[in-house]
Amino acid sequence: MVAQPSNQPSNPSSQELTPTCSAADLNRLQAWLHPLQTSLTLEADRGFIDLQGRQERFHQFLTRQLATPPPLPFPADSSARLTSLAASYRSYPSLSESARRRLVTSTRQWLHQFRQRMEPSQPMAPPRLRVKDQADNHQPNRTATATLSPDLPLSAVKGIGPKLAERLASLGLLLVRDLLLYFPRDYVDYSAMRRIDALEAGQTATIVATVRRCHGFTSPRNPNLSILELQVQDPTGRLKVTRFLAGKRFSNPAALHAQSRQYPVGATVAISGLVKTGAYGISFQDPLIEVMETAHSPLRSRQIGRLLPVYALTEGLTADRLRGLVELVLPVAEHWPEPLSPDRRAVLNLIARPEALQGIHRPVDRERLQQARRRLVFDEFLLLQLGLMQRRADLRQRQAPSLEGIGQRDGLVGRFLDLLPFQLTAAQQRVLAEIESDLRKSEPMARLVQGDVGSGKTVVAVASLLNAVDAGWQGALMAPTEVLAEQHYRSLCQWLTPLHVSVELLTGSTSRPNRRRMLTDLANGTLRILVGTHALIEDPVDFSRLGLVVVDEQHRFGVRQRNRLLSKGLQPHLLTMTATPIPRTLALSLHGDLDVSQIDELPPGRTPIQTRQIAGSERHDAHELIRKEVEAGQRAYVVLPLVEESEKLDLRSAVDVHRQLAEEVFPDLSVGLLHGRLSSADKQAVIQSFSCGDCQVLVSTTVVEVGVDVPEASVMVIDHADRFGLAQLHQLRGRVGRGAAASHCLLVNDSRNALARQRLDVLVHSTDGFEIAEMDLRLRGPGQVLGTRQSGLPDLALASLADDGAVLEEARQEASRLIDLDPGLNRHPVLRQLLENQRLRMTASGQLN
Repeated sequence: MVAQPSNQPSNPSSQELTPTCSAADLNRLQAWLHPLQTSLTLEADRGFIDLQGRQERFHQFLTRQLATPPPLPFPADSSARLTSLAASYRSYPSLSESARRRLVTSTRQWLHQFRQRMEPSQPMAPPRLRVKDQADNHQPNRTATATLSPDLPLSAVKGIGPKLAERLASLGLLLVRDLLLYFPRDYVDYSAMRRIDALEAGQTATIVATVRRCHGFTSPRNPNLSILELQVQDPTGRLKVTRFLAGKRFSNPAALHAQSRQYPVGATVAISGLVKTGAYGISFQDPLIEVMETAHSPLRSRQIGRLLPVYALTEGLTADRLRGLVELVLPVAEHWPEPLSPDRRAVLNLIARPEALQGIHRPVDRERLQQARRRLVFDEFLLLQLGLMQRRADLRQRQAPSLEGIGQRDGLVGRFLDLLPFQLTAAQQRVLAEIESDLRKSEPMARLVQGDVGSGKTVVAVASLLNAVDAGWQGALMAPTEVLAEQHYRSLCQWLTPLHVSVELLTGSTSRPNRRRMLTDLANGTLRILVGTHALIEDPVDFSRLGLVVVDEQHRFGVRQRNRLLSKGLQPHLLTMTATPIPRTLALSLHGDLDVSQIDELPPGRTPIQTRQIAGSERHDAHELIRKEVEAGQRAYVVLPLVEESEKLDLRSAVDVHRQLAEEVFPDLSVGLLHGRLSSADKQAVIQSFSCGDCQVLVSTTVVEVGVDVPEASVMVIDHADRFGLAQLHQLRGRVGRGAAASHCLLVNDSRNALARQRLDVLVHSTDGFEIAEMDLRLRGPGQVLGTRQSGLPDLALASLADDGAVLEEARQEASRLIDLDPGLNRHPVLRQLLENQRLRMTASGQLN
């Protein structure tokens, strides 16, 4: 007996989900379904008579076609249904007319639903909003803004009173120009139009929906808070929207009812806000809402459906108020001077400067925002590069002593290199040759030598100083800390005493008699090399014939400090060194006033340092490692970020850890303590004790980051490692691994922050200072890593040295082209004026600091 088909076809959408079909699969499905649907239509039209075709009857065709579907990824329930239908059509001739009608009808319905099920569903297109041109909103203010100029004080702008002007001044906003150049730090993206079923929690979006219900009530917990709850609906679903009304006046039923009447049932509303999720699904809480005349009416709001700029604020200044003030002065941007010619903008694919200023504060969409940002970033980098290149060109115009030394092979340099127990690496020899070539020229050398920790920069610096001495001139070596200066002094004494070259150390703690003797020897030329700290740039220090200045860890000194030392001589040559390596292209761009040399090779025989990250609960493992290494004749550092305990920071301090290690953990060992608050003599005594082995464990702050060189030290434990920058940790790690023994660096991390752990993992897996410094640049920004705050470089308002490398390179090339064609920028008055303004701002900020 044949199973009779049900009058109600099974609903494919309620069954197992179908795998997504490809375009080719859909074509094969259509080729199979079309003749089936055509024959079923014809059979129904002819009265269910089992039509005779050219070769076979209707029921035979249906039976065969349903039994042989194409090889597609059909769901199991559909395959079973097709088999059942094929069996039903075999008995079609014996069925009554009403049964035939039910079978054909149900088959047609099922095939239609089956086709819909197999085709991928298209999401409903998001709503379209007509966002009114914001310029229209400011038309009434044109008269008021016509009198504005970039140099007008904000206190003179209509609508800005003395109190508001004072608050703006606290943000550094004094003139209309400052407000226009006060760029947003971020944007809230309300431009993403969505249907309700496409909303995702945690994202900002805008929807257009119809109000289905609006209910207002006062919070039972807080009589000063009333709540409006709206139920809104669009073709894809429903959503709850909550608005909070703060203030006792809204608890009045009449006032609350008046608020509810703003959103009548059936009204079309545009809603922008952050999508949240809760017990009842997704919702909007306190979003922006505008009731629209129709779904196609333009919005009056300046916020809904737009990219909303977010500015850094100060107390008493709201986000909406600051946005309104920027909008007030924005028409001034239309007349902003354009520093680049139209043909250069076309070549560089840049929009006009006035358009960029409008676009950064009032972006139409993401694409326009990117164009505006790229133009403004390019301008920042262009001014940076032009300033550096002009500084370099100005330096080259000056006359410097030509230091015709004998060079690497003979003379003092040759004898010095013979005294060394090792050969210079190829990289050291190359850099030294570049320096010697510069010293022989009559224009001042300005060269930066960057190399990783332990690459041998100091040896190259000493050889360079001996070149100056060989040529009959004096040399100066300036270091940022007394510890580093004393370390350099000891190294120079060890190397230069056999060569009979006089060297002295001048720091803030040098005694008066020694200082007087030293300054006399310096002035009459008897003293050939002076090592020191900032004390070198004090006025009483006067050289007889200063030929070369070497500045170590140059990023710790400001340009003015360097220049004060350079002014001690006629125009001495300048060699700066840094162990914070950065990629060469970035170095060339950041140090455009310096030639850059890289010692990119470590001396042979340096044992790799094993670095690992441990939790605070595993400090006992670090203590066991220290004891094991000390028993083997080695020494250990324990570094902490604080000298003493702080009420604000929950961190272990050097003083506390020293007491704990000396009294509880290593009572049988000598544990020393070194930090910046010790006197110079005490610091030197501690370092000397650690160097000679009287002290086996040295607890210290970052004062050991540079300069302390103890080959027997094989363990570096850095507590609260997440508190340090990667480049700084790499410097600290470089204090070990200087001898033949295997060395260890343990990074103690108490932080549960995943990003902190990820940062430290970079150090665990890499010993490449360039890679580590580049990552540090991305994570902490250039101000901390490169010292741009002190370097004499202008602050960058928008540009990121880590992310805008391509734009930086384009700006450098354009700056080079401009300087080659027009060194004084006489044919580019706008650029020249912008550079002058930048110099004045930097001079003013330098005086304020």
